[in-house]
Amino acid sequence: MFIRTERLFLRPGWIEDAPELARAIGDESIVRNLARVPWPYHMDHARQWLTTPKPDKLPSFLITVPDEGGRIIGVCGFHEEQGEPAIGYWIARSHQGQGYATEANQAILKLAQAIGYRRVRADHFADNPASGRVLRKVGFVPTGRTSKRPSLARGTTSLSVEYSAELSEDCSARMPVAA
Repeated sequence: MFIRTERLFLRPGWIEDAPELARAIGDESIVRNLARVPWPYHMDHARQWLTTPKPDKLPSFLITVPDEGGRIIGVCGFHEEQGEPAIGYWIARSHQGQGYATEANQAILKLAQAIGYRRVRADHFADNPASGRVLRKVGFVPTGRTSKRPSLARGTTSLSVEYSAELSEDCSARMPVAA
C-alpha cells in the first residue's frame, strides 16, 4: 500500500532501506520519545523492524519526500494498543517544524477511516508537547488520562498523555486542515 500526499510519499519499507532508516532515526532526541525503539539504534534494529510482518489492518509506512529524491524522513503507522488501533510516528530532526508530521498523520487517519476504524488512539510522553500539538492539529483530543509507559530508549517509565480521534463516515469533514 502506498499513500501520496501533497508533499510526501508514504510507502512500505524494504530490507534495502535499513541503512537509510537507521541513519534517519539515529538521533537520541528522537528515539527517547518513542516507547518501543531502543537506543542506541543499530542497523540490526532497522532490519528487524523492516522484516517483521505487519497485519494488513495495522500497516506502517516510511515517510519520504519525493522532492528530495525519496529520502526517508520518518515513519508513521498503526499498532494495537489496549485492543484498539493506535498511531505512532516520528520525523527526523532535520525535517521537524515543516508540517510533515501533520501531513503524514492526516493521511493515515484517512486510511484508518477507509479500513473501517471509527476510533483511533495515540499518546505521547508528557515531556514531548510538540507531539501533542501535532495530534490536536489532525483531530485527536486528549482523553484526560495519563499513564506511566515504558520507554526502551530511556530505560524507564515516563508519564504519557492519551488522545483519541473519533472518525465519522466522512473523516475529512471532522479533521481540521493543517495550518
